[in-house]
Amino acid sequence: MMRLYVNVDHVATLRQARRADEPDPVEAAALCERGGADGITVHLREDRRHIQDDDVRRLAAAVTTVLNFELATAGDIVALACTLRPHQATVVPERREEITTEGGLDLSGGDARIAQTVDALRAAGIRVSLFIDPDRATIDRAAALGIAAIELHTGRYANTYRESGAALERLQGAARHAKTAGLAVHAGHGLTRDNVTPVAAIPEIEELNIGHHIVSRAVMVGMERAVREMRERIDRGE
Repeated sequence: MMRLYVNVDHVATLRQARRADEPDPVEAAALCERGGADGITVHLREDRRHIQDDDVRRLAAAVTTVLNFELATAGDIVALACTLRPHQATVVPERREEITTEGGLDLSGGDARIAQTVDALRAAGIRVSLFIDPDRATIDRAAALGIAAIELHTGRYANTYRESGAALERLQGAARHAKTAGLAVHAGHGLTRDNVTPVAAIPEIEELNIGHHIVSRAVMVGMERAVREMRERIDRGE
């Protein structure tokens, strides 16, 4: 059964709009688990624009499924991950000016910081994933780093699925290639109730990370229902 990990970052975005203490992403995570989430994803950005260090500490203690800690290569955040030892750490790119993560990691230049981050996380006993574009050469470079999994960036698919099937075909080919390379395959970014089912139907993908749409839907119908609805759509694709 495909796993659904729910990203609770934007619960914190709403809280930080007022610098208040609600809504609480830890409470939201518990509701996600009650709604059928298989795991909780959280991204501690370098600029701390939404999730804060204390949120991650509390989530690490409170989550009853598994925690997927998204992070860039910033030393203090990597150190926090190594201390908390979540089930999984997903290394992502960050640019301060972006609103959200706009693409996957660039592995073409042999960035030593990425390799050092992977080594540190693995030494702490953490399962490591890299967030990358659905590109075969990038997948091969990721596999060479000795990681367990990759997460395919689905942003192009989410932006073009109504006009063309090309991005879906690219995801399908990338997923097959990654699986052949011995990697577990995850996917996420921009997935909604309207576009998730074809991605969930890709047999090589075993985990989806979805946040903004679920949190947006939860504002209208509640967190548990929003997660259940997404769970149903994913199940239709399997």
